[in-house]
Amino acid sequence: MPNSFRFRSAQTVTVLAVTQLIGWGTTFDMLGVMGRIVAPALGLANEVVFAGLTIMMMVSAILGPATGRWLARYGAARVLSAASLIFALGLGLLAAADGIMLYASAWVIIGIGGAFGLSAPAYTAVVEREGENGKRVIAILMLFTGLSSAIFWPILSLLNETIGWRLTFLVCAALQLFICLPLHLFALPKPIATHAEGGAADIAPVPLTRAARRRAFLLIAAATTISTFITFGISPSLLEIFRQSGASPALALQLGSGRGVLGISARFLDMLLGRRGNPMLSAAMGIGLMMFSFLIMLVASPSAPLLVTFVLLYGFGAGVMTVARALLPLALFSPGEYGLHAARLSLPQNLANAIAPVIFTAILDRAGTGPALFACAALAALALILVMMLMAMVRGALASQPSPVVS
Repeated sequence: MPNSFRFRSAQTVTVLAVTQLIGWGTTFDMLGVMGRIVAPALGLANEVVFAGLTIMMMVSAILGPATGRWLARYGAARVLSAASLIFALGLGLLAAADGIMLYASAWVIIGIGGAFGLSAPAYTAVVEREGENGKRVIAILMLFTGLSSAIFWPILSLLNETIGWRLTFLVCAALQLFICLPLHLFALPKPIATHAEGGAADIAPVPLTRAARRRAFLLIAAATTISTFITFGISPSLLEIFRQSGASPALALQLGSGRGVLGISARFLDMLLGRRGNPMLSAAMGIGLMMFSFLIMLVASPSAPLLVTFVLLYGFGAGVMTVARALLPLALFSPGEYGLHAARLSLPQNLANAIAPVIFTAILDRAGTGPALFACAALAALALILVMMLMAMVRGALASQPSPVVS
């Protein structure tokens, strides 16, 4: 790869890694530290305060399709810049909140910023600048953004102890205004020309008919939504599952931390594979590992080695699937269509993210670990079937293409 392209890729990753770390750390991850501090100050129950995340995900989901259209029309840099302004406004309103109305309104605004600024728009910015070769860059970016809570939880805790929660939110707003906004406006490289009519860079990697493209999109949407429903649903309940399976509080915490490390390791593997990786195979492997982890928990007697095995399989599988979810649209559709499809996929995925923790917590509290794990295994099996159907469709489409003539 020429040095100029390497520099462009490094510049893209650096800008988006910083802005995505700040974006996730000051919004979605923030309540992990600040939620139980804000609740008594506003006279609200903890669950009401944490419902801010549900509001955020629901609003982001509803705006997903519109975001896709705006990404196609205005480009990712402008949409990301708008997100920085909207995040700053929402965080400023959060700092001024004196009751449930302002608090909920702040999370509505933050949800709008989430639609414009988190995940899909950032990955679209990569594809605009890298084309189909953006797979490796997206994997590198996800490696950094997976560390947002690990980086921002200590920072937010220190800020709260030093200046209080209201000024902490104002600092978060300032990070959006004075770091993220200038980076989005001025530091991102210019997009490459991928949208020129007939340009090779804008040719879809898989030749599908219009009807087949629609079926492929629906299969991707269903499989990725089910997988994110599992991971977002079970993650808040992992410690309770470990406890009900006989783990001590210390072991449960160690296992939970290990799961996070394995997720990052899986992203690192995808980064190393780069363009040689196949997102469909990655999705099948990730979902298969998750399904197998749930099955062994159901059929084997609880023990410390069993829990370690579960964490190894589930943590790595979930990490692989996280990257595959972002890359699947790029494996089937042209780079020029990536932003539109990725934003449309965010609608069902974010809805699943919003409701999954409530549903899985209810199953776990009312029926216990066994039914919760059985539900996860059944959903993972369904998602795996959908991915296999997608792979069969792609193989059929590629096999129907005429072989190149060798002179």
